[in-house]
Amino acid sequence: MAVMPLFLLVAGSAAVAGLARRTPVPAPLLLVTAGLAASYVPGIPDYTLDPHIVLPLLLPPLLHTAALDSSYLGLRANLRPVALLSVGYVLFATFVVGYAAYLVIPGLPLTAALVLGAVVAPPDAVAATAIARKLGLPHRITTILQGESLFNDATAITAYKVLVAVALGTGASWGDGIKQFAIASVGGIGVGLLLMVPLHWLRVRLRESALLENTLSLLIPFVAYAAAEQLHASGVLAVVVVGLYLGHRSWQVDFETRLQEDAVWKMVSFILESAVFALIGLQLPVVVRGLGEFSGAQALGYAGVLFAVVVLSRFVWVFPATFLPRMLSARIRTREPETNWTAPVIVGWAGMRGVVSLAIAFSIPAALHGGASFPARNLVLFLTFTTVIATLVIQGLTLPPLIRALKLPGPDAQAETLAEAQAQNEASRAAEERLEELLQDPRNALPGPLVDRLRSVLERRRNSVWERLGAANEVTGESADETYRRLAREMIEAERRVFVRLRDDGGIDDEMLRTLLRRLDLEEATAYREGAS
Repeated sequence: MAVMPLFLLVAGSAAVAGLARRTPVPAPLLLVTAGLAASYVPGIPDYTLDPHIVLPLLLPPLLHTAALDSSYLGLRANLRPVALLSVGYVLFATFVVGYAAYLVIPGLPLTAALVLGAVVAPPDAVAATAIARKLGLPHRITTILQGESLFNDATAITAYKVLVAVALGTGASWGDGIKQFAIASVGGIGVGLLLMVPLHWLRVRLRESALLENTLSLLIPFVAYAAAEQLHASGVLAVVVVGLYLGHRSWQVDFETRLQEDAVWKMVSFILESAVFALIGLQLPVVVRGLGEFSGAQALGYAGVLFAVVVLSRFVWVFPATFLPRMLSARIRTREPETNWTAPVIVGWAGMRGVVSLAIAFSIPAALHGGASFPARNLVLFLTFTTVIATLVIQGLTLPPLIRALKLPGPDAQAETLAEAQAQNEASRAAEERLEELLQDPRNALPGPLVDRLRSVLERRRNSVWERLGAANEVTGESADETYRRLAREMIEAERRVFVRLRDDGGIDDEMLRTLLRRLDLEEATAYREGAS
């Protein structure tokens, strides 16, 4: 892709994503719509989705970001439902959707139909999890959706590779295919397990250089993906395993690295997610031009049937997967929280497809082993595109009102704040004991005012969470904690203006200004994070 089209894509998608924050429409839906509209604007270049770019260059950092933000303990606690969705459902959808396409589309071989099933099988939960967090869904549902999105791409890509090998007639049997699937899955997890400890060890040893640590952080997903793919294992699983481990151990990394890393990955995630959703809409002209022998009416008819099968097959899987294990196992009923029909309805409807499906579809080879064209390849591309668009628009737009209509109980904010306050209180007691212990050593002698400052900061941190449980200010509606943070920012801003004036008047130079401003920035970040919910 040339530099100018790439610049237009990044700048345009970032602008639309920024605009989405001022509207009730989720950003992925607005980006796809904008991409669709832009695809027919005169002068807009063609953006052909190159799977050699999307899969090895865009997918690893997106998965790594999601893994860093995921809860390893939450995923472990919900391993059964996550596995049933990310592995069981993807394989189920591959065969159900593939067989439906085989029955509906005349002349489509079963192997090619199953390739189509693998392509559209994995949901992209970026939009779903964003909506879930925004509307305050129970943590368990959000964790399950996020866990599904981390692992389902690996299942779909591995199944796709096996089915393509069968369709191409390169000598692979169904038994060989199952063997390849197992090797790729186990190999991807194995590569992740081998890499995660030395990579974390290296990050910790680079403690003195936040820049080096963050450079390494940016390289890690690509290293894990490439290492696994080189061994014909699942690069997706390797990236996810490494990301989950590093996120779980992030507390062992230097604070400056954590602050920088958080900002860097948020920026990377924002740019990539915005660009990939815009790319989905921009594919329309490329896909329509390739329809060839199929009429528009025929293709749209097949698309409607395929969309219905995709939606219904998810419900057919989700409801039994939710209730059958509970019916058959007293251990599951004891260990897992009670659920009703509303949770599987939300999970079933949150099955939007995304850019991974399109990237896989574009990687379908043009010809079979004998030289003949891949059966209905252009139609497969079109059906993948329409399925992605239909699920994003129809399910994406209706998911928020569905969540509101079902009135699922959200997280208990009062209970969460109370648990946070108790944890902070326990940590503060430990810090006080450690401070008193250190002050007994003559090497740690400090003037009284500085000792009082250490104690007051600790006391402020302990009280800030409890204050959120108190009554709001009658005039501003703020809690005491929110008022404190606002006043602290105003005081820091007053200091900042003085430093800039002194620089402009020649009292200090730019280097000193940058040092003083960085100190204020860290204090402002501390004041904000102390009470951030």
